[in-house]
Amino acid sequence: MKFLLRTFLLALALSAVAALQAATWTVNASGKVKKLAPVLASAQAGDTVRVLEGIYAEGTITIDKPLTLIGVGRPVIDGTGGDGNVIIVTASDVTVQGFLIRGTKVSNMKDNAGIEVEKADNVKVIDNVMEHCFFALHFANARNPTVLRNNIVGDPLQAETSRANGIHLWHCSGATIEDNEIQDHRDGIYFEFVTDSHVRRNKSLNNLRYGLHFMFSHRDTYSDNLFQDNGAGVAVMFSKNVDMSRNRFIRNRGASSYGILLKEINDVKIDSNIFIDNTTALLVDGCNRAEIRGNIFRSNGWALRLFANATDCRFTGNIFTGNTFDMSTNGDPVFNSFSGNYWDRYQGYDLDHDGTGDVPFRPLSLFAMVNERMPYAVVLSRSLLTQLLDQAERLVPSMTPEGLEDDKPLMKPPHGSRNL
Repeated sequence: MKFLLRTFLLALALSAVAALQAATWTVNASGKVKKLAPVLASAQAGDTVRVLEGIYAEGTITIDKPLTLIGVGRPVIDGTGGDGNVIIVTASDVTVQGFLIRGTKVSNMKDNAGIEVEKADNVKVIDNVMEHCFFALHFANARNPTVLRNNIVGDPLQAETSRANGIHLWHCSGATIEDNEIQDHRDGIYFEFVTDSHVRRNKSLNNLRYGLHFMFSHRDTYSDNLFQDNGAGVAVMFSKNVDMSRNRFIRNRGASSYGILLKEINDVKIDSNIFIDNTTALLVDGCNRAEIRGNIFRSNGWALRLFANATDCRFTGNIFTGNTFDMSTNGDPVFNSFSGNYWDRYQGYDLDHDGTGDVPFRPLSLFAMVNERMPYAVVLSRSLLTQLLDQAERLVPSMTPEGLEDDKPLMKPPHGSRNL
């Protein structure tokens, strides 16, 4: 007992000494200490550096020890004239907060970034404005990075080859990406080999390619985000144990665009999301064991494109309303199930008044199958002949896959459904 008490007192004393030794530095562009880089070189581990309002154009700045860098009054750190990056962080336990950061170089060879984090853990980037950077934030081989409440704005006038990603993580784990707004980059958020991470309440808007793009990234969650007006909403590739809940996918339009693309994914949950006015809301290609439930598919070109190589995908409690095509496929995806969804095209009856239709609904129309094989046929989608063919196929199915049906279609949308 005495040993434990002595150990506790020693730890408390060491913490007190460390607190006394930690210093606070102040940099003021119009004061006595005008330069940031010399202060960072002189500061010790655990110190805080306060940077007052002004413009600090000192090329590339390196942070190589654990410290806190705080901007007061939104000071500008301009990396113009540096090696291509603005801030490089190579130490763990660093916080960068409250700055406007600009001045990266465009490069086809280097991942130049507003803030580059290399092999450093527990780095926090909070409440910054990243303006017209090539990469805004670039993390590589980092554990437990935190990115909170940043406003990341690319240059909408630049070509795709001159834009990189807003928030880019490579080979990271335990990341928290929350409450950021990213726009006008190539990809808004990009994950590759990123595990056990969480992306929450972000807005990813007007990005050239993807609002969110991740590959080989397992056990990650994506919730309450907005993906709007991107080339495509979200691409999920070669990953497993993914949870995407309560996100909104709006107006992601283009010839090959979608709200979500699932490509070679295992064990995914797509729950309570809203898809509105996307070219394709959800494309499922080579996906196994997917739970797709409680989502709203409204006013999309294709609500669902379910490829025949998908297996054990279960669709329950979803709402399909106002879509040009509720569903399309490239084969016979019989190893999947539909039950208890609402379809606005369902014309069945409910004689026992249990809330579900007494006859199954076949969501795949004949014209949708024709259009999958001959895309140019879409110009006939509103013609009377097309409507007559689809009605005849529903009455006497002959060409659509026999097992592809909702066995308990809902007569009304589920109670409490959002945005209907």
